Amino acid sequence: MNRKQGCLTSVVIWGVFESVALTLWLTKDNLFYLLNFSYIGISIALGLFLFQLNYKHARRIVQLLVGLYMLIYLGLICQENMQIEGFWYYLFTGVFEAATIHYSVAKIFGPLIFGRGWCGFACWTAMVLDFLPYKVPLSPRKKIGFIRYITFTLSLLFVLTLFLSQVGNIERIMFWAFIIGNVVYYAIGIILAFVFKDNRAFCKYICPITVFLKPMSYFALFKVKCDKEKCIACGKCKKVCPMNVDVTDNSRKRKNGTECILCMECKKACPKEAL
Repeated sequence: MNRKQGCLTSVVIWGVFESVALTLWLTKDNLFYLLNFSYIGISIALGLFLFQLNYKHARRIVQLLVGLYMLIYLGLICQENMQIEGFWYYLFTGVFEAATIHYSVAKIFGPLIFGRGWCGFACWTAMVLDFLPYKVPLSPRKKIGFIRYITFTLSLLFVLTLFLSQVGNIERIMFWAFIIGNVVYYAIGIILAFVFKDNRAFCKYICPITVFLKPMSYFALFKVKCDKEKCIACGKCKKVCPMNVDVTDNSRKRKNGTECILCMECKKACPKEAL
């Protein structure tokens, strides 16, 4: 991707989020949605623009801008459960608000456009894990990805049980579930990172959100592509990829293709600018 294409991508991503912001503002008659999605869109577009300027901390800036906003402002201050349990909660209550809108835009339909870019630029769990020392995996990928489906099912059963049991004050329970859930996620993520010597071990094996992200990202409009004429098959891109994706294969069926988080570490490592 050259600088012109990168700037165009920034504008397109901003345009997508701004379109969502305007649509929700006008249909919901709530200024919050305009401010919320405009902020996220501007933050991501800014990061992509800084990346084109070769600023090495571009992605981390976006992670902090979006991740801390989601975690601290929406989660702790506004007391919205932005984890998957919050999505199930609003889905069961039949309310298209907060977490249901967030998941629809960022994690269910959004990946059709930008794949798993959320994981690379906005996830507040990965925001912390990416600061750990094992940015490049030092051990082979494990065949335990099935665990994500277990955590996905458990999160669904947890919220479903609350509704079927007609537990009172579910909103308060959801808030504490958000706090406890994040603590557990961080703890497990950090432990796995050191055990497997891989910062993204949690994302690969445990995170339940990937059950939504993976199938949609298969059809993503934006993805890393390789210019075969420039590629010298040096293997540097594969070595630095935190998700073990074979970015030299342009087919949708490439190895670990739905795991790409658009972090662009491969692009920075390529000596021939083939990516």
